[in-house]
Amino acid sequence: MRPCGRLAQKLVILGLAAMLLACTAARIGYNNGEMITYWWLDSYVDFEDQQKPWVKSHIDELFAWHRKTQLQEYVRLLSGLQRADFATITKADLLADYDAASANVMTITGRAAPDLADLALSLTPDQIANIQEKLDKNNDKFRKDYLRGSVQERQDFRYRRMMKQADYWFGDFSKAQAEQLRTLSDARPLNNELVLADRELREQKLLALLRQIHDTKPTREQAAQWIRAYVAAAMGHFGNKDMQAYFAASHGADAELVAQMMHMATPDQKRHFIDTLQDWITDFNRLMAKANS
Repeated sequence: MRPCGRLAQKLVILGLAAMLLACTAARIGYNNGEMITYWWLDSYVDFEDQQKPWVKSHIDELFAWHRKTQLQEYVRLLSGLQRADFATITKADLLADYDAASANVMTITGRAAPDLADLALSLTPDQIANIQEKLDKNNDKFRKDYLRGSVQERQDFRYRRMMKQADYWFGDFSKAQAEQLRTLSDARPLNNELVLADRELREQKLLALLRQIHDTKPTREQAAQWIRAYVAAAMGHFGNKDMQAYFAASHGADAELVAQMMHMATPDQKRHFIDTLQDWITDFNRLMAKANS
């Protein structure tokens, strides 16, 4: 388990995340995933009238497949966390769950790639420019939120965001617990400039791929192959050693923080955590039953 937005990598083109563990907003988002994913995509692309029906159809089919074939594994992992011995859970245990979620991204990519190829092949130059403009605006917001202030101010901001998610999963923390968590939070690597550089590299590669697909008009199969290769390379930070080292250290520090959070949990906090997981499991089981009916 890790704080919201950090457990699984995004599929950048489609905007579908492997939402194994995330915040309540992500849970609601998955429950209404078809509609939200379409709106998210349209905010980047600005679909033309002839694109809208088949884009919606592709999204519906992908979510139906995901709920039929993937949610059972999520339920298994969440149920395992419910039964875990909080006193003995380790950083390695949590990193194993992260690795499982990362592997799931490639499973989703394999299934979605032909549909993503159809989308990429349909994009006009103006729509690719729309995507670039939206990405640039997002990066401007990232700079405003994460590249301002001193190191201490950035640590404060990150700590507050982490505690918001911790409260969601465990309930309130005592002052002594919060002080321990602050120490663990501040011990995590902090290099927001490198995080932005990673974002920008991923986006530059995406835009280059979209332009390549537009200009060369490959077959659907070839475009799908390029998309799979792009996602795999993005997950590996395109071979950039500095980025790979930073994110590996960051994942490890996040896992250590969560392991220690579980160790310090009171009986009431454990019950809160188990009940919150059960809410996710109930949602996933309901969605699976509906998809298979």
